[in-house]
Amino acid sequence: MGLFDKLKKQPEPVTEDDIASPGWDAITSRFEELYPGQTNPKHYGTLIRWQLGGNDPIDGISVYDGGDFWHFVTYGFTELYDKESDDTECSGFGFELTLKLRKLPGLDEAEIKCICGVLQSLARYVFESHKVIAPYEYIYTGQQTGIDAKSASKLTGFLTLPDVAGTLDTPNGIVEFVCVVGMTDGELRSIVDKERTTKEVLALYGSDLTDYSRTDLF
Repeated sequence: MGLFDKLKKQPEPVTEDDIASPGWDAITSRFEELYPGQTNPKHYGTLIRWQLGGNDPIDGISVYDGGDFWHFVTYGFTELYDKESDDTECSGFGFELTLKLRKLPGLDEAEIKCICGVLQSLARYVFESHKVIAPYEYIYTGQQTGIDAKSASKLTGFLTLPDVAGTLDTPNGIVEFVCVVGMTDGELRSIVDKERTTKEVLALYGSDLTDYSRTDLF
């Protein structure tokens, strides 16, 4: 069992009606610009916040309909509420994660919730290690099973690149949106073994979609 297998939880949908905060609202405004009219996207949140002893670091994850893909965005790597750090330029860790999951026949709510669990697992790593996730990095744990709910895909880890949402200047500091893209073990191993760079593999792939149906590039 790999790291992502352990965290394929299914968070419950919540609404944003009771959330009023400058950092949170800035993220929402940016994604409403990308997806006009989607003022009530799917949203999954935690019942008990991390700061209060909860298991999930991210306060919420919204999922927007991009037509042929679902676009996930996290709320929680940055300062969503009051400004707490002394760094006036950067909001929290300075980034929020996104993921664009290609829609496939049979891709149901369980798969959407699975991605939320995977994003929470990445958040747990960041919160515990204090290591920032930046564009053009690889996330490789050595697991052999797929990151999807049924562990059937060939995608076992991720590469990162700048998300189309860009960079956001919020009242609490700068936020960069970093997209994680599902990659196969072979693709990740080629980077770990220094056969190719992250940018070279991303260029060969030529997409920012996580696609459960695809096979190795090489």
